[in-house]
Amino acid sequence: MRRSLKPRHLTMIAMGGAIGTGLFVASGNTIATAGPGGALLAYVAIGFMVFLLMQSLGEMATYLPVSGAFEEYSTRFVSPSFGFAIGWNYWYNWAITVAAELVAAALIMRYWLPDVPSWIWSALFLAILFGLNALSTRAYGESEFWFSLIKVVTIVVFLVLGVLMIVGIIGGTSPGFSNWTTGDAPFVGGGAGILAIFMVAGFSFQGTELVGVAAGEAENPEKNVPKAIRTVFVRILLFYVGAIAIVGFLIPYTSPFLLGSGVEDISISPFTLVFENAGVLAAASVMNAVILTAILSAGNSGLYASTRMLWALADSGKAPRFLAKVNGRGVPMNALLITTAVGAACFLTTLIGDGAAYVWLVSASGLAGFIVWMGIAWSHYRFRKAYTAQGHDLADLPYRARFFPLGPMMALALCAVVILGQNYQAFVGDIDLLAALSAYIGLPLFLALWLGHRLVTGSKMVRYEDADLTRPTD
Repeated sequence: MRRSLKPRHLTMIAMGGAIGTGLFVASGNTIATAGPGGALLAYVAIGFMVFLLMQSLGEMATYLPVSGAFEEYSTRFVSPSFGFAIGWNYWYNWAITVAAELVAAALIMRYWLPDVPSWIWSALFLAILFGLNALSTRAYGESEFWFSLIKVVTIVVFLVLGVLMIVGIIGGTSPGFSNWTTGDAPFVGGGAGILAIFMVAGFSFQGTELVGVAAGEAENPEKNVPKAIRTVFVRILLFYVGAIAIVGFLIPYTSPFLLGSGVEDISISPFTLVFENAGVLAAASVMNAVILTAILSAGNSGLYASTRMLWALADSGKAPRFLAKVNGRGVPMNALLITTAVGAACFLTTLIGDGAAYVWLVSASGLAGFIVWMGIAWSHYRFRKAYTAQGHDLADLPYRARFFPLGPMMALALCAVVILGQNYQAFVGDIDLLAALSAYIGLPLFLALWLGHRLVTGSKMVRYEDADLTRPTD
């Protein structure tokens, strides 16, 4: 592996993973469900949780900047079996996400060229993503920088135009605070509405942890990783909270236009509606192009992250050794080829029958990100305990997380709430076993990996005094 990712790459990799269709399209649905106040409160709460997680990740990733990231931390500070489960969980999560992005990209292209078969676009985009990742780590970082920059510029323009419309400078008469007081606003549906958005907001922020994976190939990680983590969190929170606030001011929660939540609803995306009202020509086509770059960005990062995790699993003996081979450009090609093939196979399930297999695959990966977040919090708690148990001085840490031990413990609890409550409706009234299984299937899969590895290998919990605190020498 080569340390060729610069600070700007790290920042945009993390931002690119977290900013996508959840903000550009589904944000309107959150306001329709919980009202502008409810949606804002949910995103602020989740943002605080992500801040705590990024603090935990920053401390470990700066001390141990390795491509295995969560798998390595979980193995060293919790147990080899937990690390095995976290690593494979993260790998299949992003491998399946790559397939999901291929489906979404084909839907976007249908907007312009409805007569071209979807699989052609998916195959073309997969080839592009593979090429960017196969070229070099620097090529991936550079492409992700520009993909993410397009999204960031779009959001900044949206925020500026939104503020100008709120104060009445453009777009006609200002609505003032009327949309925050109409009907049941600002809080719609009470606690249940906020809880529902809590889950959506959590999924929206997933991807911020990518900076931990990229730390293994970052220049001067002791300096650049903390910088990226600090700037990423502030910007992502500003973008999400700012966008939710502006949509809440400009569009009433009762508007049917806010109900769309998929890429096929781009013409009624809140971003599209605000741009149209501000007089932006061809707003739907512009947002379609932006969302296409957002999808390709997510697929690009997903392929990178899953490839690096598969390489790390092989490097630590938890996957076949041939996957640990790295070529002369510092790219783990075997791991990349296998991950690309799995992503393509998952995509092909959309073409078989009614696509039910694909729906189950996506459902299985739905909880994976939250499980990894829990792993980060738990690993950090045990890392800090091991660090002090072995007589190290906290002042020697390159980056020190705030609010320990409350921070990781609170993040762990909030993640558990999101995981357990993500589809609580299935247990209300008549129990819907199929809906419950579809929503929670990722949890038993993770537990099967964890307990299965423990039964086979007999691995034990790592004692604080025995934890491996050895740092990489490069």
